[in-house]
Amino acid sequence: MARQTPLTCSGHTRPVVDLSFSDNTKDGYFMISACKDGNPMLRQGETGDWVGTFIGHKGAVWAASLNKACSRAATGSADFNAKIWCALSGNVLHSFQHDHIVRAVDFSHDGNRLLTGCQEKKVRIFDLQSEGSKPKVYQGHNGTVKRCLWLDQNIFLTISDDKSFKKWDTRAGEEPVQSVQLEKSATDLVLHEKTQVATMSYSNMVSFWNPHEMTMIKEFSTKTQVNSAHLHPNSEHFVFGGADFKIYKCDYKTGSVEDSYKGHFGPVHIVRFSPDGELYASGSEDGTIRLWQNNVGTNYGLWRCVNTGD
Repeated sequence: MARQTPLTCSGHTRPVVDLSFSDNTKDGYFMISACKDGNPMLRQGETGDWVGTFIGHKGAVWAASLNKACSRAATGSADFNAKIWCALSGNVLHSFQHDHIVRAVDFSHDGNRLLTGCQEKKVRIFDLQSEGSKPKVYQGHNGTVKRCLWLDQNIFLTISDDKSFKKWDTRAGEEPVQSVQLEKSATDLVLHEKTQVATMSYSNMVSFWNPHEMTMIKEFSTKTQVNSAHLHPNSEHFVFGGADFKIYKCDYKTGSVEDSYKGHFGPVHIVRFSPDGELYASGSEDGTIRLWQNNVGTNYGLWRCVNTGD
């Protein structure tokens, strides 16, 4: 069995709680990290090389996202603010005050609107092209909004501590159009790049959903608390991480574990595939980000891959 030593990206001083990749650009793809140290960082996605740190939040940063072109970054913080940054200069372009901790952010597909989820149980949409305009506010959750994701230009998805998974349509008013009650509070929600599958984690489960119909496709149980999971762009396998410090790679059809790696020294809070599927990144309680090669049979020169014969 091949074993690998991941690339370790240091620099943060507290737990890393969110990661997001840009799309492929002419300069490659990039990755942003959210950390409780309050200083989100931008890195080159293939190598993990540090590009810059966004300075300006006064509390833990819980969420971070890049637009597709990696020209803008969005962050959400315990200082009750969501910020839009220029990813080239690091300057703050907009700062949006909330009434509580901002736990989730997501750019619309065209990059012109920002979606935020808050600990005060509300979701907001900010028009980034209309300076000073009031956000649209959506209510319907009874707990902290943990993730909010655009499905298309009009529809978005949310999960919350109230054990619900909801779909909203901006053309249909301020109430959710569909809601699914879960057995446990979801810890993570992420869309497959083609938006045909949503990957959700909760308790010791990883589940896959049709986000358009809000129906479950399949789910698999694990032996550990799962904090985050993500499906490979080719839908061949998925990865997850959680309470036992390990990263697991599993077959999407069967859920069987293909490999597992231990590199972190604390629970894994977030895992995400790169847009090309060549690697996946993990962020942990130990304050590090680690980049894992997806196909360990190929030695890219950046990773140390060893065939142990196990």
